[in-house]
Amino acid sequence: MKELVIGGYNIEAGSVSKIELSVAKLYTGADVSLPIKVFRGKKSGPTIFISAAVHGDELNGIEIIHRLIKQKNFEIIRGTLIAVPMVNVYGVVNQSRYMPDRRDLNRSFPGSAKGSLAARVAHIFLTEIVSHCDYGIDLHTGAIHRSNLPQIRADLADEKTKELALVFGVPVVLNSNIIDGSLRESAVANKTKVLLYEAGEALRLDELSIRAGVKGITNVLQNLGLIRKTTKKKTTIPYIANSSGWLRASASGFVSQKIRLGDQVVKGDILAVIGSPYGDVVDRVEAPRSGILIGMQNIPLVQEGEAMFHIAYFSEDDDAIAEHIEIVQEQLLPDYYA
Repeated sequence: MKELVIGGYNIEAGSVSKIELSVAKLYTGADVSLPIKVFRGKKSGPTIFISAAVHGDELNGIEIIHRLIKQKNFEIIRGTLIAVPMVNVYGVVNQSRYMPDRRDLNRSFPGSAKGSLAARVAHIFLTEIVSHCDYGIDLHTGAIHRSNLPQIRADLADEKTKELALVFGVPVVLNSNIIDGSLRESAVANKTKVLLYEAGEALRLDELSIRAGVKGITNVLQNLGLIRKTTKKKTTIPYIANSSGWLRASASGFVSQKIRLGDQVVKGDILAVIGSPYGDVVDRVEAPRSGILIGMQNIPLVQEGEAMFHIAYFSEDDDAIAEHIEIVQEQLLPDYYA
């Protein structure tokens, strides 16, 4: 097998290794390190990274990685899995999206060995982890006070990336443009094919999102041959969104929402009512087009111009998609939806 060296450690075939990859020091002189767990099969195969908490307040991905690697009889039979449950350790400690220098780590790639703190962490992650990888799955959630329906975002123009996006098995796949300075942009430049998983809300664990993430990553690892295929189950065929957009508030006030994540919306539907401090109706938020709600603000307060609802638009029948989403939710959380 090809030699794999991370942080100066040579990781042998057929081994499982824990690595503390030093990235910087605190004011106190204490080291800050990225926790990394590497699983190498005995046979040659692709290398994939799974990363979480690039934004430090997005915690679902940490739990997804924990559950994935703690599964009974979890074994990489070929290739290599590099699991990094916390990329922005500073943000996790401080329950913050950002780095201590107030920079967004996911806008700081490819970084620099002599740049800002965010740039240095980005550079280390790219050179020590991503540079070895053929594939990657980057786990995210919505921002604070915003929830996302489990969804995959990827460059669907690349055939293998599209295949893996569909194999992941969440109900909705978005053909997503690459954002400047993002981990995905630098990974693609490295010829690493990346899926971006979005699900849940910052600073919260969401059971549906976690279970969908574990199942999706397992599907991808099976497809790439890293783990053994289990008993064949009915595969969830996702729907591909042609486009999506955020619907913004046209007034400020108190919000009464009329819709839930995953619901179908029809042009003209009232999605929320905005009220004044006296309880008078200030405005009604209407759907501009028919689609499926894949993201929303949770806090019942809004300022004019603030993003409230993220709607995905499809060429397929929205009724069928909404029903499909309900089925997937029931499969992942049967007790909750019973």
